[in-house]
Amino acid sequence: QVQLVESGGGLVQAGGSLRLSCAASRRIFSINTMGWYRQPPGKQRELVASVTTGDSTNYAVAVKGRFTISRDNAKNTVDLQMNGLKPEDTAVYFCNVYPPFQGFWGQGTQVTVSS
Repeated sequence: QVQLVESGGGLVQAGGSLRLSCAASRRIFSINTMGWYRQPPGKQRELVASVTTGDSTNYAVAVKGRFTISRDNAKNTVDLQMNGLKPEDTAVYFCNVYPPFQGFWGQGTQVTVSS
């Protein structure tokens, strides 16, 4: 069964940093662009960043310059380094392939940024 397991969320003050990690099964990781998504309270889920199998990256305007996505093809993991966090970054963060596949959504990991 395909699994995507997110970890690394938590509570941090504005301006702080967190690193999220997602472990994926080899079967989907090796051939897919991977993405990090987030769903703020009361809002729709949105793409935060994506990384191709060739390590090309793309970022949402709101996080560009603050977040960095990376993948480790040996470990089948995709990480999201988040610096300069703002209260508006508060959300549940998910990883999935890009474009997302409904059946791959996991529980996500909560990130809360206090002002």
